[in-house]
Amino acid sequence: MTTPGQGRRTIWSKGVVLLGCLALTLLAGLGLVAVLVYQPAPAATSTPLAVASATTSPLATRQAESADERLEERMSMVDRQIRRRGVTDQDVLDAMERVPRHEFVPRAYQVQAYDDRPLPIGYGQTISQPYIVALMTELLQLNNTDRVLEVGTGSGYQAAILAEVVAQVYTVEIIEPLAVEARERLERLGYDNVHTLQADGYFGWEEHAPYDAIIVTAAPDHIPQPLVQQLKEGGKLVIPVGPPGGYQSLWEVSREGDAIKKREVTGVLFVPLTGEH
Repeated sequence: MTTPGQGRRTIWSKGVVLLGCLALTLLAGLGLVAVLVYQPAPAATSTPLAVASATTSPLATRQAESADERLEERMSMVDRQIRRRGVTDQDVLDAMERVPRHEFVPRAYQVQAYDDRPLPIGYGQTISQPYIVALMTELLQLNNTDRVLEVGTGSGYQAAILAEVVAQVYTVEIIEPLAVEARERLERLGYDNVHTLQADGYFGWEEHAPYDAIIVTAAPDHIPQPLVQQLKEGGKLVIPVGPPGGYQSLWEVSREGDAIKKREVTGVLFVPLTGEH
């Protein structure tokens, strides 16, 4: 027999137990809801990265990984010196923005690398004015599948610009120290689609002919016939022609069978094309 006080305590105890059970049930329910709502995303795998790396060009990888402390200078150079003068080919503009011109000039001239001027590179040779490089490249009317011959490697700058735009570049330099330095520089910068040869560029590089386009970065006093013969039907040859130190013209030449069609573009001043010819 229980007393009234004991009865109240018993009822209170049962109530506490009942509330505790309800609370546990509610918490369990909440826990279940939490499991259903909070499903952590599956851990990321490396597969997408592996696929991306397989489809990324070596040049793009090199540029992404390298510190580019002079990018703003190049962007300004392209805007002020090139785009505003009428060069509109976006592939050419992009290439001019990407290639680090200061890497292609002697250390003493690197502070002037993005100026609107040619610069000496030794052995009586120069790296061309940025605008002229862009203009000549645009005149070639390049596609990304093209194979291009360059006569006059110099420091390798024009070859690097071409390599950003086309599939393969073949470049010939007659001055051995420049040829060696350019090859090492281009390899160091990751341009594995540029092939170099130390030889007399007047005769081109017949082994890999015909070419979709040919560019000459030194001035002969006439258009070399071997270069015309190594040009594909309908391809473009861009070349300065004229006497050393005298008036020279930049010519756009296209091959039509055994004949050539010429168009004079503008006056220029280049170092002479040297060699046995």
